[in-house]
Amino acid sequence: MTRSVGLAARQTWFVPVVLVVISAVSSWEFACVTPFVALAVAAGYALSTRGALLTVAAVWFVNQAIGFTVLNYPWTGDTILWGFAIGAAALLATVLACVTLRWGFRNSVTAIGAAFVLAFAAYEGGVFLATFALGGQDAFTPAIVSHVALLNIGWTVGLVGTYEIFPYSGAIAARRRRVSSAPLPV
Repeated sequence: MTRSVGLAARQTWFVPVVLVVISAVSSWEFACVTPFVALAVAAGYALSTRGALLTVAAVWFVNQAIGFTVLNYPWTGDTILWGFAIGAAALLATVLACVTLRWGFRNSVTAIGAAFVLAFAAYEGGVFLATFALGGQDAFTPAIVSHVALLNIGWTVGLVGTYEIFPYSGAIAARRRRVSSAPLPV
């Protein structure tokens, strides 16, 4: 069994499919609070920039499909525009996460942290800008934004941590690291 899982995981489609499936499950659980930033950082960490962008686009598409077909989002112009705003913000977050992760930080934790901060700021900033056209600025209170940040931090740690465990378990082949795993300076 482990061998067949390992063979499947070595395929280039394994990580994107896993991220899309995880996002589909989270879409049911969290509805409007899908952890797009965490998925963007994890995709940027595990995949090429192109692969990360395609994966996050697929995550967004599945999220919208679930929202409109299962969760009964209303078929109004505003709701559809909100969907596109969320998708654009998620893709912007992905670009910034990928650029940051490839910047050349000496430490993986620092790179992931910096990627998260920039991706979160871009995502939340992009969605906040949409409120000027679509309304909803009241959803950006410190309490709500903090909750979304903590949710995304937890998902980022879980997704990246799981991805890091895969090579040790034999589920995926070890890869060259884009960022160094040098210890933090003391």
